[in-house]
Amino acid sequence: MADESLFDFLHMEIVSHIYKEQQSGKEEMDNKDRAVCVSVLESMGFRVGQGLIERLTRDSPSFKDELDVMKFVCKDFWTKVFRRQVDNLRTNHQGTYVLQDNTFSLLTQLSNGKQYLDQAPKYLAFSCGIVRGALSNLGLDSVVTAEVSVMPSCKFQVVVQKL
Repeated sequence: MADESLFDFLHMEIVSHIYKEQQSGKEEMDNKDRAVCVSVLESMGFRVGQGLIERLTRDSPSFKDELDVMKFVCKDFWTKVFRRQVDNLRTNHQGTYVLQDNTFSLLTQLSNGKQYLDQAPKYLAFSCGIVRGALSNLGLDSVVTAEVSVMPSCKFQVVVQKL
């Protein structure tokens, strides 16, 4: 229980620090500054995702196909990182996957409902990076985006890049 809270608070402080660092000396941040912050957070998450997936798959057999990789991410990886499985995984069988988490752990501390909906994207950039980094180490180059309509529910869209 304590380690869950520590990760949640650490995540909030990382996001806060990155945004404060970017805003220092300015009265208000513009879209370019916000994009830089999101990029930094996503890059940090990417590296964390790479490291975590290396440890989790060390003793695992290789995966048959793309769908097996996504199932592993939704069940085992998501459980280790976010303490629960993804609620729903959907695919169009053409490289696009939607992972839905109805009570995403990094958003439950913020709000239930629409109160801080405009703040949600900055708290999801790190998570998008974690997923993208994990998939990268499993051999899938992808673009991961997140969407929130009502907190703490979140949808991650993964588009696998075909080589």
